[in-house]
Amino acid sequence: MANNVATLNGVAITDIDKVNGITDANLQALNGEEFTGTPPDSLRLLATPLNIPVTGDATAVATVDITSGIDSTYDEYQFHFINIHPATSATILSFQVDTGTNTNYNQPITSTALDAENPEADSNGSLQYRTNRDQVNGTNYQQLGEYIVSSNADQSASGVMTLYAPASATYVKQWNSVINSYGNTFSQHSFHGGYINTATAITRIRFVMTANDMSASGNIDAGIIKMYGVIK
Repeated sequence: MANNVATLNGVAITDIDKVNGITDANLQALNGEEFTGTPPDSLRLLATPLNIPVTGDATAVATVDITSGIDSTYDEYQFHFINIHPATSATILSFQVDTGTNTNYNQPITSTALDAENPEADSNGSLQYRTNRDQVNGTNYQQLGEYIVSSNADQSASGVMTLYAPASATYVKQWNSVINSYGNTFSQHSFHGGYINTATAITRIRFVMTANDMSASGNIDAGIIKMYGVIK
């Protein structure tokens, strides 16, 4: 019985990555004919600047800075937060950015903040706009969610922030985030977003915990932060 070997134009294909001497690692086209399917976006892990899986596993940190790897390589960068836990009660995961080699982390941000909440008691669930979480061309740290109570070891925040086209020299820098926080027996789902009002390339980002007035407050004593580039 003959072996079942795939062929193309009568030529056996033993290596689908190479046909008629033409290599196409991504298989976007073959002999000039494009495939109709669109490959999904994928993520490439670029950095893990914070990795404290459980409170007490390592020294708490006041800031998590990413100072390299944010450039024109990708049009989108994602920051994944897993079980972020504060050392100080009633503080909120927040960020700021900077340009070039600057380290002031005080770029102007205009933002919106919409939060959905529901308590374990199943009463007084709400969807509300948070005027105390947004900014209008402000240079404070931008809050990404709601507060977490540090005295409760099982409370934390997890979610994703996306930064778009940080290397653009033409446009302001758009961003958005979806963060779920467990704080004081409430499920808190936060949809925040906005733009960083600069046409200069963003090259670095800082994550901190902040108080209600958006000032840095306390440390991060547990959690994982990962930075990904989105491959189109």
